Amino acid sequence: MLASMNIALVAANGCRGLSTSLALQRTLARTRANFSATVCGNYFAARRSLSSKSSAFPCESSVTDVAVTQTATTFAESGYPQYHRLLPCPSFSGPPRVEHLVVLEGGPVMEYIAKSLDLPPLYVADLIHFGAVYYALVCPQPPPTATPEQIRLFKKFTEPSFLKGRKSIKGKTVREAQKTFRITRIDEFVEVGTYLRIHVHPKRFPRCYEIDWKSRIIAVTESYVVLDKPAGTSVGGTTDNIEESCATFATRALGLTSPLWTTHQIDNCTEGCVILARTKEYCSVFHRKIREKKVKKLYLALAAAPVPIGIITHYMRPINIAPRLVSEDCIDGYNLCQLEVLECREVSWPGADIEAKYCIEECGWPSKTKAYECKINLLTGRTHQIRAQLANCGAPLVGDSMYMPAAVAEMANPGLSPFGKCKKEYASEEDKEIAVTEWISRHGKEPAMAIGLQAYEISWDSMEHIYNAGTPWWKQEQL
Repeated sequence: MLASMNIALVAANGCRGLSTSLALQRTLARTRANFSATVCGNYFAARRSLSSKSSAFPCESSVTDVAVTQTATTFAESGYPQYHRLLPCPSFSGPPRVEHLVVLEGGPVMEYIAKSLDLPPLYVADLIHFGAVYYALVCPQPPPTATPEQIRLFKKFTEPSFLKGRKSIKGKTVREAQKTFRITRIDEFVEVGTYLRIHVHPKRFPRCYEIDWKSRIIAVTESYVVLDKPAGTSVGGTTDNIEESCATFATRALGLTSPLWTTHQIDNCTEGCVILARTKEYCSVFHRKIREKKVKKLYLALAAAPVPIGIITHYMRPINIAPRLVSEDCIDGYNLCQLEVLECREVSWPGADIEAKYCIEECGWPSKTKAYECKINLLTGRTHQIRAQLANCGAPLVGDSMYMPAAVAEMANPGLSPFGKCKKEYASEEDKEIAVTEWISRHGKEPAMAIGLQAYEISWDSMEHIYNAGTPWWKQEQL
């Protein structure tokens, strides 16, 4: 019903600056969103997102005051308006939905998707604008759950005799032709046999519309911009949403004519210093500085328990699945994780009002009177490193719904975690893998907005360049 909601919102807000043909209005009035997983004969079965625990539309805060920017007044040859607008960000959560199509009739991509999935054309146009639509010249191997009809379609459109007649793949191997790329234009022509992947429910970032982005700019130079990234936002976007990102909104806030480039990442739920390059060349320069370990990052972490001063070493399981698992034992093939705790001081647990403001989740920690603010020098830069390491030490970050419940469970039942300090011995590697899979399946809920982590200082070239973030969210009530 998201598409229906979209139509209603457009009607309620008025089409300010958006010229829509009468034919298109009638089309929008007729169409409706079909959110079932019914498999039609002209496309592969919808394969749901693997991360089913995370909400496609995180419910973070009210967005009733969000303005709908609709600025287009010109029309494409297809008769649909060319526009650059942001849909009102929904305040509800919806299930992940990814559709996989094989084009049976060549034509403009927006029209084909709208017709095949029974979605309003304007909604499909927004998906393309968000970067949520991908194509490959040749469809990939269907999933194990594919029906005989879907397998027949795959064989039909990958037959050598059929592929020889497609000029678009001349000189390419089948593997090369199966590489996916974003579709960037609503009128892009897709030929018969083309594979399409549509993220119908892209992950949304409502907080982008609540931030005074100019106030978050720390510094602007000819080569880069330093941003104090707000929690609950993505630095450079996600697989299905490159529109609602720090890079995009910072570019607009500064009135820049060229988009800012992402040089490094911090988690969506983390706030603090981020460097955005103004040119592709400086983006490469900064990447090189990171590789050569010329960039130093200091973090403030708000832990639920005290953390010992000094270097903490773990080894991270080299599998790109959250939550990340770390072990104190050196395991062959695992990635070294090291951080240095420079300070750890007792502070008050954030008050209820500040927790509510930043959507800090109830994660089952038994006592909420004292917390511990730690200054951390990150020595290796692994995904979720600080979060996973401190949780393994029994000091998870405040509000970290991905790691704190796991730490609480291990405290209540030592040995429950397959990588905990009291881990049990398994009869075989297969039994251990089963235990790991079960452990991951029980945990890994994405935080709604913020956790107790701030990238508070970044410097490079032997402190020649040094920048600091503002006051962390958990100290806001003290101002």
